[in-house]
Amino acid sequence: MNKLVENDNPNPIHKRQDFEKRPRINPRIFAKALKTTNAMNRTTFHHFRKPIMTAANLTVLTIFLAASIPVQQRGDWKAPAEADTLKNPVAGQQEAIQGGKKMYAALCVICHGESGKGDGVAGAALNPKPTNLTTTAFHAQSDGAIFWKITEGRAPMASYKATLSEEKRWQLVSYLRTLKQ
Repeated sequence: MNKLVENDNPNPIHKRQDFEKRPRINPRIFAKALKTTNAMNRTTFHHFRKPIMTAANLTVLTIFLAASIPVQQRGDWKAPAEADTLKNPVAGQQEAIQGGKKMYAALCVICHGESGKGDGVAGAALNPKPTNLTTTAFHAQSDGAIFWKITEGRAPMASYKATLSEEKRWQLVSYLRTLKQ
């Protein structure tokens, strides 16, 4: 059986070969090489797949958030009359203004923009657009009305009642008072 057995088919795949003369493969080395190759394939695939999954997840999240906003609210957003009676306990305090500035940078810039004009990156996709916090109409509101709006929220603006303490919301109001045209 040391010779090739010829058959009528000229295709070499159909020829029997002498397997005794082939070099033998150590099964342990072969198994280790196979595991390494499989691990490399998984790692390589994972690195190629990760950015695609991130972009896909971001797209799905954006669509979900846009669809979950109940009814877009139109018109003026007025706080109830009793909100005007609320007084800012930290009005004019520099520490409160600095604390409010930090919270604005962390929570509000994304929609309202660096200068408060409603031109933030995320604000471009919102309807209604974020309020311009530098206008005279905004500054004509009482501190209590602004505090109430931050507390209660209205789609697409979030409510910060559960997220920020009362003191932090007042600090944010104090900082918003410094934003002017």
